[in-house]
Amino acid sequence: MAILQSSDTNRMPQRWLIPRLSLMMFMQFFIWGSWSVTLGLVMTQHNMSLLIGDAFSAGPIASILSPFVLGMLVDRFFPSQKVMAVMNLLGAGILWFVPHALETANGALLIGLLFGYTLCYMPTLALSNNIAFHSLASSDKSFPVVRVFGTIGWIGAGIFIGVTGISASTTIFSLASVCSIALAAYSLTLPHTPAAAKGLPFKVRDLFCADAFALLKIRHFFIFSLCATLISIPLGTYYAYTASWLADAGVENVSTVMSFGQMSEIFFMLVIPLLFRRLGVKYMLLVGMCAWFVRYALFASGMGDEGRALIYLGILLHGICYDFFFVVGFIYTDRIAGEKVKGQAQSMIVMFTYGIGMLLGSQISGALYNNLLAGQPTAENWAIFWWIPAVAAAAIAILFLFTFKYRDEEA
Repeated sequence: MAILQSSDTNRMPQRWLIPRLSLMMFMQFFIWGSWSVTLGLVMTQHNMSLLIGDAFSAGPIASILSPFVLGMLVDRFFPSQKVMAVMNLLGAGILWFVPHALETANGALLIGLLFGYTLCYMPTLALSNNIAFHSLASSDKSFPVVRVFGTIGWIGAGIFIGVTGISASTTIFSLASVCSIALAAYSLTLPHTPAAAKGLPFKVRDLFCADAFALLKIRHFFIFSLCATLISIPLGTYYAYTASWLADAGVENVSTVMSFGQMSEIFFMLVIPLLFRRLGVKYMLLVGMCAWFVRYALFASGMGDEGRALIYLGILLHGICYDFFFVVGFIYTDRIAGEKVKGQAQSMIVMFTYGIGMLLGSQISGALYNNLLAGQPTAENWAIFWWIPAVAAAAIAILFLFTFKYRDEEA
């Protein structure tokens, strides 16, 4: 029986490692998928549609402020699995009060609660990656298998809230709160992931994660980080307004339809190890970015019953859009980062993508929605709305193609 040693005091049979990490990913993304997909729809039901852009900005701002501090803590002081437990427990408490803010139409309280919750949740994206990469012997082959269960968790959440009829209800936050408590307890059973640089003298530069920022001196990593930030701007548009657009397009059971995108993730996640040898990092990232252009072009052309097939095709492209750029990007970052700054490096990419990029995406798309569609959600205006991120994604892909120079042999 193969044995993987994750610490001197914690040995785990290899056959149980992947299932346990997979359950972690499932629970992590079930929580996120249970409330974020239809948040815009719930806000519309409570006459708060003009605040959708601000609501979806809470997570990105939290991604800028919190992950680096958490990355430094898990690199220098505390085991990742214990920090993850604490963050989920705090988040569960905050989520419990969100329904009250919605039912009383208290916009300021809602934004404040969402901001507080995402301060707790967003760092756990990097923490779960850190636990997985530390424990897996071959991350290129094994991480996509583990990460695909996060996609399954997101799908499960979408189907569950759709089947139970709570997609447009504040009950989605109560569900997410209970699940957060469960993940907090489960986190304490995960493989021990010690602080890699524990015991080393603490310096002020550690507080500002200077070692992680130093990775940007590597030209191809700088180009990747820049393009990851830019491509996340169109991503913010997708998360914030796809549910409202589908409703205006006459699509029923919005959460279930959107889960089709995550279903495609399962297939594409599992083929990542096979394509790594053929395409390499650069061209897998490039295919992911090009898919964003195609998806939004399909959305722009799909308003109305005659374009329903284009809508579904665009949603199914989510597997390529997300997996080929973000999952491959996390693997690439793990290759580039040194052993002692892996946590900070993963947190830095979360900051660039879910933080700066999606913050810009939420604010820009919010301004576009308020000017183009608030009170007049016509097919023509929705088409203009989607063509803007489509053109942006195409420009980013061209920039990446001609500036990113990295050979897989460098790993």
